[in-house]
Amino acid sequence: MNDTQQQAGDATPYKSGFVAVVGRPNVGKSTLINALIGTRIAIASSRPETTRKAIRGVLTEEHAQMVLVDTPGIHRPRTLLGQRLNDVVDESLADADEIAFLLPADQEIGPGDKRILSRLRSQFATKREDGTFQWKVPLIAIVTKIDELTREQLIDKLIAINEFADFADIVPVSALKDDNLEEVRNVLFEHLPEGPQMYPADQLTEERPEDTIAELIRGAFLEELHDELPHSLAVVVDGIEYPQDNESGEQYAGKARVMVSIYVERDSQKAIIIGHKAEHLVYVKKKLRTAVNRLVGQKAQLDMHVKVAKNWQSDPKKLDRLGF
Repeated sequence: MNDTQQQAGDATPYKSGFVAVVGRPNVGKSTLINALIGTRIAIASSRPETTRKAIRGVLTEEHAQMVLVDTPGIHRPRTLLGQRLNDVVDESLADADEIAFLLPADQEIGPGDKRILSRLRSQFATKREDGTFQWKVPLIAIVTKIDELTREQLIDKLIAINEFADFADIVPVSALKDDNLEEVRNVLFEHLPEGPQMYPADQLTEERPEDTIAELIRGAFLEELHDELPHSLAVVVDGIEYPQDNESGEQYAGKARVMVSIYVERDSQKAIIIGHKAEHLVYVKKKLRTAVNRLVGQKAQLDMHVKVAKNWQSDPKKLDRLGF
């Protein structure tokens, strides 16, 4: 309980904890987290494996604070990058006080969902003699994309999900249509354990500005290029240079330079990223101007360079250098 609550004689215990958001690739994890936080901190895309890091969004209310961990989609790895993404999921789950398991309303429960459930059980549940499972942390089913179904179809889906696992709660939602979002927020807060406030109330993410800018750039290319975009795109912000006087070191009015390296695996992919007369680079700079200015804290320009790192997804040294 914090000082303010004690002074007010408020008996409501403070709750806090980490909520791991898990599910197959492309089930709407990033879309849901962005909707809950109220701003874009994670890339939302129709392409699987869009999220590559465990991005943490912070949601604070009067009596509780929840840290949402947007994990990469759990999948069978085909590259060293894929294996490292699965390792990121393991690390994110290790700290979880609660698990939000996303299941899309418009798809059948499949082998991928069963594999995730099995993995969660091995880490967070013990099997009882009657074959049911005792969970160590609350497991919440969040049924996404409900706007795709009729009322009757949704009822059938909820029954199937209820039989799929022993969930503490099942909440249907459409994050895109803002349908039932408040209920999702309330249910996740409700199942948190008692604990202290971990972050300042106005902090929305644990990401550094450099990491957020890199993710936004990658997301903008995903939106612009769709199927043309090589999946092997990686973005690194090498640094942010603020304008300053060379002799005194004092900063002065002017634009900050955000130096960005964009990596692909083959020379032929460079042309796709750059576009005719650099149209794709221009599009991304224009689209992200306001967001980058806000993150940097002043007017800034993106200085982007496209580079080739051959087969980086399977090269341990290159993965290390690119932050994976």
